[in-house]
Amino acid sequence: MFDSSPIPEIDVQQLAMRLAESSQSLQLIDVRERNEVTFAYIEGFEVFPLSEFEQWSEEILLRLNPEAETIVICHHGMRSAQLCQWLKMRGFNNVQNVMGGIDAYSRLVDPTIRRY
Repeated sequence: MFDSSPIPEIDVQQLAMRLAESSQSLQLIDVRERNEVTFAYIEGFEVFPLSEFEQWSEEILLRLNPEAETIVICHHGMRSAQLCQWLKMRGFNNVQNVMGGIDAYSRLVDPTIRRY
């Protein structure tokens, strides 16, 4: 059954505050391609490229805590929304998609992160 409830979102300013507070309690996932991560990266995010989903989908369910706050990012917010939906369907209760992705983060929070 497909869960049609909206994906909770976090804006990039909220993300910056959460990262400054305590990233230890956060599960941070970046679903961009590895070559994208070489251009722009936010420290602390684990890279799980969506194109490699078949390779890591079972592992991620074993490694991550479904009760922990999980924040997912991509370039603009579309791919990360897909993973958020998938995680929600597997019992992750506290998943948030980063609105605007790393592109918005580089524009509005940290201009040292390269845009592409």
